Amino acid sequence: MKLLILGGSGALSRRVAELALLQGHETWTLTRGVHPLPEGVHALTADRNDDAAVQAALAGADTCWDACIDCTGRTPESARQDVQIVSRHTSRFIIVSTDSVYDPHHKTVPQDESNEHYLTDGGYGATKRLMEEVFINEGGTLRWTIFRPGHIFGAGFQLGCYPEHTRQPDLLAHIRAGKPVRLVGGGAFLIHPVHVDDLALAMLDAIGKEAAFGQVFCIGSPDVVTNAEYYAVIGRIIGHEVQVETIGLDGYLEAHPQYSGHLCHRCYDLTKLRRAGIRMPATPLETGLREQIAWLEGQA
Repeated sequence: MKLLILGGSGALSRRVAELALLQGHETWTLTRGVHPLPEGVHALTADRNDDAAVQAALAGADTCWDACIDCTGRTPESARQDVQIVSRHTSRFIIVSTDSVYDPHHKTVPQDESNEHYLTDGGYGATKRLMEEVFINEGGTLRWTIFRPGHIFGAGFQLGCYPEHTRQPDLLAHIRAGKPVRLVGGGAFLIHPVHVDDLALAMLDAIGKEAAFGQVFCIGSPDVVTNAEYYAVIGRIIGHEVQVETIGLDGYLEAHPQYSGHLCHRCYDLTKLRRAGIRMPATPLETGLREQIAWLEGQA
């Protein structure tokens, strides 16, 4: 296939490009041209905030793509760019959204895609939901598929999945120094991380699946754990017991509303994904964290 990836230098988009190339797909990336790209891609350069530049870059490629994988869209404006500009070159879209679209006060355990209680607070999750709605309401005959991952882990990403320590660059040094990990509610909330390869391979696999057209999918790897257990696994891998300092729930969310999507259970029913015939995530949490830690230590 001929694939266009919006992105290509970020942790997820780069891995999508690498795996697409390994599968034998001819792959184009669209980035601002600031960071290195995987060897073998056709590099297109434009700032997504500039519709005219995007239009010119795509026109210059003089290609019709089998699919566009949008890893960088975050707003309704970026979605309209897909619908109005990118669609001149392809009618198949795979879009990365987020589990943060859900209103945490109405979540179920596990959560499935039938829940239509969404955040409307103007934050990251609410804006991503507005992006989704453009495809749903304005996509016309486009064949789109939306994925809602939660915490993405694996090589290319920083560690940390919870308030106070989210994507913390020095988390390993913090734990090795015996400093406590501060967890709201003691880290009792559930999390359903997805390994970067599992997400990327599912997105690529969905391209030709008719059952995925016009559908939204939650996605997570096999293990559902508490946030406390996530950090404990990291400690076991590096041979340092993690010390936990419990932060009380009372008043925390009111003082830190930006964490609303994290101060709740984040685990998902993957039945719809399985029934669509899409490649199911298979990487155990500890396996993926070992890989991630090895990558991080290799960057030091």
